[in-house]
Amino acid sequence: MPTRRILSIWFPRLGAERLLRRVTDPDTRLFAVVSAEAQDQVLTSVSLRAEALGLKPGQPLRTAQALCPDLITRPRNRAAEAAFLAALGRWAGRFSPLVGIEGTAGLLLDVTGCAHLFGGEAGLIATLRAEAGDLGLSLRCGLADTVGGAWALARYAGQGVAAQRSGDAIDQEARATRSRAAKRRHWERGGAAPVVPVGAEADEIAPPGHLPDRLAPLPVAALRLPPVVVADLARLGLRRIGDLAAQPRASLARRFGPEVMLRLDQALGHVPEPMSPSAPAPRFATRLSLPDPIGLRGDLEAAVCRLTERLCLLLQGKGQGARHLRLEAYRADGGLQAVEVRLARAVDQPEAMRPLLEMQLDRIDAGFGIDMLRLETIVTARMETRQGESGLGRGRGPGAQEAALADLITRLGGRIGLEAITRRHPAESHIPEKSALTLAAAWSEPATAPWPTPEARRPLLIWSPEAITRPETGDITLPFRWRGRVHEVAGASGPERIAPEWWLEDPAWRSGVRDYWQVVTTRGERLWLFRAHGGQISGGWFCQGRFA
Repeated sequence: MPTRRILSIWFPRLGAERLLRRVTDPDTRLFAVVSAEAQDQVLTSVSLRAEALGLKPGQPLRTAQALCPDLITRPRNRAAEAAFLAALGRWAGRFSPLVGIEGTAGLLLDVTGCAHLFGGEAGLIATLRAEAGDLGLSLRCGLADTVGGAWALARYAGQGVAAQRSGDAIDQEARATRSRAAKRRHWERGGAAPVVPVGAEADEIAPPGHLPDRLAPLPVAALRLPPVVVADLARLGLRRIGDLAAQPRASLARRFGPEVMLRLDQALGHVPEPMSPSAPAPRFATRLSLPDPIGLRGDLEAAVCRLTERLCLLLQGKGQGARHLRLEAYRADGGLQAVEVRLARAVDQPEAMRPLLEMQLDRIDAGFGIDMLRLETIVTARMETRQGESGLGRGRGPGAQEAALADLITRLGGRIGLEAITRRHPAESHIPEKSALTLAAAWSEPATAPWPTPEARRPLLIWSPEAITRPETGDITLPFRWRGRVHEVAGASGPERIAPEWWLEDPAWRSGVRDYWQVVTTRGERLWLFRAHGGQISGGWFCQGRFA
């Protein structure tokens, strides 16, 4: 049985290079990605030039700007970085069928029996480095028999040991040893370790059976130990993995707990450590190759009918429904026409997909004819079976009514866009403009909370307060001027007093307490007026809404 071989790939500048890889000269950019940590902004990733000037991840932003005033920063997008790392995992699938995500900037590959396809292990790493360079990415690799050993080599191989000194450091060297200390390297005598640019050293490969020798000179931080434990071990003079492996196990376990010995045994292969490869996301797609090019709408509708039936069989087999469809038409002249349809609910029935796709067929230019059609689901969701739904979703239960409403939203969204269709939800606030939330109808459920009672009715349309001209004091039935027109009052009801939220600072409510009136004009308009009594700014009369 061949020896298990694990390859660890580390992208030390993933966050910065994700944003810089499309720039023509990324190596000359002073660039850093910033994240808010513990009420402070720190660097999470820096470019190659910024790293050469002394900037590093974890450094406060104010310190970095003091060193490099011309530093360009961008906020960190964790979701985008995770998606980019997942895409790199799919890219690495050409080197091994078993690829896993490691942390926020690393990949793990089980390359057992795969290296000979690329000219050996050194050839595999060289190919990786060349292709990553074409993508604008820098990487470091470690190849060993264990997951922990490969992780340690990828991140710490060739960088020496940064010796840590403190007031508690144990220094019991004899005078004879001190007399020869000048011949030793300065960082082995307690000085700072030399700065080794990431990627400058060759990728480390530990041949089978030689892993302990390769790990011995590495710092104990390469065992994936917490920084506090690493600092405690350094105070005892245990800075290298070889120093730690030579100590009695029982005393170390009593003082530092079982984690130190577990990580050491995992790195050396004494304790197995499983690797969890990422499962590929299921893809639902079907295509139809045509013997002769087609271009008539009737032919396209017949092809769409066959494609939707096949796609729905695939979705139903996995209990999934489509939320986003893409139809691609490959023309005889090599061109590509594509249309997309977004749905307000997950569907797995051809009758629900077909009309939506047929609405988009007019946007496809057949040219000299279409040779092939392909239908793919971009976004899927698990289907939920509800009582009251039967067959194709027809029925009279609540589930059928919700499905019918979702289908209506989908049809309207196909013409004006799903984002343009919204629904209102009640909000817990007595401020008129904050009493309701506007949500996208396709990605929200109907409101379950009760709306305000008729005694506290709100107008159908609410806008920013607009000043009106009327006497400051006097009866509410006096005429007023608004939007360039004089309005006669036929009736009024109120007032309803609303006070501002004192625990929140809202510039629109600096005019103090408001008294709201429902006013009916002689033209039949039902307006919502209020008088602001004045606060931080002067008050007056305003119009804020219109009732239906």
